[in-house]
Amino acid sequence: MKCKRASLVINPRAGENLAKLSGVLAVFAAAGWRTDLALKEYGGQSMDLAARAAEAGSDLVIAYGGDGTLNQVVNGVMHAKGQHSIVGLIPGGTANVWAGEINMPGDPVKAALTLVDSDARKVDLGHVEVEDVAFPNTPQDDHHQQGKQSRKKNAKATSKAKHHFLLMAGLGIDAAVMGHVSKSLKYQVGALAVGVSAAEELPRQNRFPMEIRAGNADLLWKGEAIQVVIGNTRRYANVVQMTSDAYIDDGILDVCVITAGDPLTTIQQIVSLLLRRKPDNLTAEYFQGAHISITVPASIALQLDGSAVKLKDYLGKSDREALIHQGDAEQVMVTYRFDTMPRALQIAIPRTYNDALFKESGSADHQRAESTQATAEQQEDQNTQQQKDEPSQEQHQHNGKQSEQERQEALEYVKALLEHGRKVTVIGVSANPAKEDTYIVAGSATKQSTGGAQPVAVCIDKSTTVMRQTERVSPLR
Repeated sequence: MKCKRASLVINPRAGENLAKLSGVLAVFAAAGWRTDLALKEYGGQSMDLAARAAEAGSDLVIAYGGDGTLNQVVNGVMHAKGQHSIVGLIPGGTANVWAGEINMPGDPVKAALTLVDSDARKVDLGHVEVEDVAFPNTPQDDHHQQGKQSRKKNAKATSKAKHHFLLMAGLGIDAAVMGHVSKSLKYQVGALAVGVSAAEELPRQNRFPMEIRAGNADLLWKGEAIQVVIGNTRRYANVVQMTSDAYIDDGILDVCVITAGDPLTTIQQIVSLLLRRKPDNLTAEYFQGAHISITVPASIALQLDGSAVKLKDYLGKSDREALIHQGDAEQVMVTYRFDTMPRALQIAIPRTYNDALFKESGSADHQRAESTQATAEQQEDQNTQQQKDEPSQEQHQHNGKQSEQERQEALEYVKALLEHGRKVTVIGVSANPAKEDTYIVAGSATKQSTGGAQPVAVCIDKSTTVMRQTERVSPLR
């Protein structure tokens, strides 16, 4: 990936994500990137840090954390004025759903190597806003007028509102569970903290009335549900595919409604999620569209990319106050509008990814094929030239003593390196597509002063000499 200046937005996770930070920075330095660091100190700050990095001209803004941190970085970059930054990820969260979607390694150093060997691809984003708020006993004419003014009300949303999502949005049980997860417990036991929250919240959750309409206001479905998922991608909780037909570049959102049923159908749905990794069609409804409106009670929680958000952040001052005075949020109906923003974001996708999420991957495949063909042609030219330069058998015999002497010298040189050089345990190797015939090797070496492991990364190119125990060889052979 071509990058001169990168910004790393870090969610420290009680210090966990700082442990391998030096190894990540070593990889970026070997790639020739100048990397700025921004450390999150309080909740929601990552969005501001990402916006500042984008406005400051960073080529690449990297989220070092989980899906929640990534969502904040995406929103920050999208809110930045005149933004053209690419978004990248070093996974360091609990679930890391996006990392699983694009086959990004979980180890931070290996993820950094993969990030260097990535392409900037344009992907769709989901966008959410509150379209309407209907309070009880509101005259029909007033309610209609509220709908007309919904766009104006959205402009008064607070600066904390996150309008964009990369993966999915959820209404119902999942948002309620994620909204009550203890962060301190989450940092200690990871995904088990979500299980603890689920055990507490599930008994409190009930079916709720909802309507789903297309962008032209046509009613698509009306009934009772226990969960709604609006997917821009496929994976849900890194295990289940709630929206298995979704693509990230098709310009539409996929909606899965888990309908309310009796205890038997509920058990069937749970078994289907556990065994088939997808909802049971008997108790699920599916819809697709570029513009979807969903009406639910104001008491139903909303989550974006696995992080709960607050309804009040999407409301103007008058509606926030009215909602507080109402008291019973179940009597207030909120209409959320979900829109697709086609190809709105540039994001780093590993060159090794199989493009399963991309419906139109032909152009990228063509570019890679051309690059591969060019590399093969260059290698063939190098081999041809090497054959021309290789001495004949007669010359070999004539220079036999000299060749033997060179091998002995190489052997002595390798022995000296083994005795006095720095020994590196290799963690991973990655090509650097931004520079022809260049590779990055990351690993760890023993620090002589303390005896502890020290991360290192080196760049290997045409000018690098690689030694075997018997001869000197080209690093690109």
